[in-house]
Amino acid sequence: MIREPYCIVKLLLRFNCLTICLLLSSLLVLAQAKLSVAVAGLNHDHVYLIMNSYQKAEVNIIGIAENNQELVNRFKTRYKIPDSVFYHNLTDLLRHKKPDVVLAYNAISDHLAVVEAAAPLGISVMVEKPLAISVKQAERMAALASQYKIHVFTNYETTWYPSNQEIYKNVKQTNSIGPLRKMIVHDGHQGPKEIGVSKEFLSWLTDPNKNGAGALVDFGCYGANLMTWLMDGQKPISVTAITHQIKKDVYPNVDDDATILLEYASATGIIEASWNWPFSIKDMEVFGTIGYMQAINEKNLRSKTTGKGDYQIYQAQSLNPVYANHLNYLAAVLKGDIDPGNDLSSLANNLIVVKILEAAKTSAKTGKKVLLK
Repeated sequence: MIREPYCIVKLLLRFNCLTICLLLSSLLVLAQAKLSVAVAGLNHDHVYLIMNSYQKAEVNIIGIAENNQELVNRFKTRYKIPDSVFYHNLTDLLRHKKPDVVLAYNAISDHLAVVEAAAPLGISVMVEKPLAISVKQAERMAALASQYKIHVFTNYETTWYPSNQEIYKNVKQTNSIGPLRKMIVHDGHQGPKEIGVSKEFLSWLTDPNKNGAGALVDFGCYGANLMTWLMDGQKPISVTAITHQIKKDVYPNVDDDATILLEYASATGIIEASWNWPFSIKDMEVFGTIGYMQAINEKNLRSKTTGKGDYQIYQAQSLNPVYANHLNYLAAVLKGDIDPGNDLSSLANNLIVVKILEAAKTSAKTGKKVLLK
């Protein structure tokens, strides 16, 4: 009678020890993976995400390149960053510091210059979405990456959504909804001015020479990225787009609403991007031959399968830590633990994204379908 409880206690102790060891091992891996990064530019409001990681000691920022003194003072004060971290330009920064990777938080038109500065030194780069302002610039970035054997990544908020990753697993691994037939992605909000982005961000986001377009680029890139991923890196056969300037007095130089149609051999993609919606939305719907799934938001899903009753709403499973955020992912790729392949952040995927966006701009301008070569 005494032996049995003793064995149970012993087993529980062993289980707890194993759990603690696994937890400590995971924490050790993440600690070893902490990156030393250089930040190129502070005029993209997504920079606050890396600054929050810096405050939590999740990343080492060893250099920041920014020539706008107002921005420098703002970030220096808010995040208690020493003067020695700041440089007027990236070239000067990289003469003095050797980061694991450069993170670009500047206008899309400046991404190429970041790669041109970092690539010859063998330093990989991650830019905020999209990769480039034009196919010509994107292909130049790809050529530099190949020549100097570096990685060039593109960061999207939606890459790290457990809901999107779970849809991918259901489509690609378990084939739970059958072959894809239609994909619909909605991305947008009330407008950058309306939601109160910084003046520095707004100035280039609404400049066609720096952002490439308005909502078409700002939010259209998300759908192009996700669809290229779900279609295994295939280019669409054709791209058709319609854009509007609904708030011409607010955004006189760029579109503020775009609908993009992607034609594949056996599927259709519809991208809806807008600065005119009553609230912020980032969702994705996929229709297969036997089922449907929707990533309602970052965590929640809705699904229905033929012959299996009504819609099911549930929460996505937690992601493997490596795929939970861009810092963990970068560390794993740079260590050689992951091959980017057609990942959402990969260069291969995002070259196609830029081709889709450029074709969409041409289609909207001419009113014609554009065939992709």
